[in-house]
Amino acid sequence: MTSVPPTGSALRIARQHALTTRLLGVDFMPLRAGGGDAGAPDSDLSESSETTTTRAPATSVGRAAPSARAAALDELRRLHDEQCLHCSRAKGHKQTVFADGNPDAALMFVGEAPGAEEDRIGLPFVGRAGQKLDDMIRAMGLERKKDVYICNVLKARPPENATPTPEEMALCGPWLVRQIEIVQPKVIVALGRVAASYLLETTEALNKLRGRWFEFKGIPVMPTFHPAFLLRQYTPENRRKVWSDLQAVSERLTKQVQ
Repeated sequence: MTSVPPTGSALRIARQHALTTRLLGVDFMPLRAGGGDAGAPDSDLSESSETTTTRAPATSVGRAAPSARAAALDELRRLHDEQCLHCSRAKGHKQTVFADGNPDAALMFVGEAPGAEEDRIGLPFVGRAGQKLDDMIRAMGLERKKDVYICNVLKARPPENATPTPEEMALCGPWLVRQIEIVQPKVIVALGRVAASYLLETTEALNKLRGRWFEFKGIPVMPTFHPAFLLRQYTPENRRKVWSDLQAVSERLTKQVQ
């Protein structure tokens, strides 16, 4: 897990600032040294966070050794492709999309399902929404391959990118649960309504969920907007809300790994 840069690392902060600005304009800003809130270039990002925090939960089981996690996930992928009651029967997809990133990461991102580009390449979040997620990860001062683990509720692309149904999630979702049990991340970010509704077992609107802490099997969960939503509704208010959520996640991670 990449740690928050120590106070006085001005060069690193400046480089990160320049990278984020080039990638995102004024959308997201990297965290300051010491883990405090980043200064924002406009009023949309300078408002106080709306995040409310519940008591800090303890993870229910210890994390397996890194080699054991990777091996367990490889075996889980093999079993999924053979036995998933949804993906083994689904039509129209080229391949299943299991996960990407570091199995030893402290931060897990969970989306809803692969899209066309993900289905073609075999990795989650590699299309336009994936590029936006990469921007968000970099704005947090993290690296996709090194610091996060990324997966979806469904492992097979729904026809025409349809929203996953409750029945589909009930069949494929248990494989996500097992992924979480193996990786044992310190924090989960639920990207969008589908991921949040599955992990939190709720039908509440995402606007009412985001910015608040919940738990899944003792692991803190922060729901936030899906990157695809940001591409469709790219407003200063939505950017500010997502950045507020990401700041809260970064702060929680810093506390969890200390």
